[in-house]
Amino acid sequence: MLWYHYVFGAVLILASVIITIIVLLQEGRNSSLSGVIAGGPEAGYGSKSKGRTVDGKLERLTKWLIVLFFVIVLAAFLVFLFVV
Repeated sequence: MLWYHYVFGAVLILASVIITIIVLLQEGRNSSLSGVIAGGPEAGYGSKSKGRTVDGKLERLTKWLIVLFFVIVLAAFLVFLFVV
């Protein structure tokens, strides 16, 4: 195995651990039937300021990290496919 196999592997493992920790830090959603019908915690007063809360920031960070993870996986695939 070449050196970049280890680099891509280490980066992907580190990114997956960070994504897991950030997802576990987020608050759970109300998944009961009454929460679905009533609109859950997003509905009601204060729903416009969700992006400024800690949970909103964690959610946004999670989305960016997942996109970054996907790009790294795609780059690793292309490097492993075309580089001997």
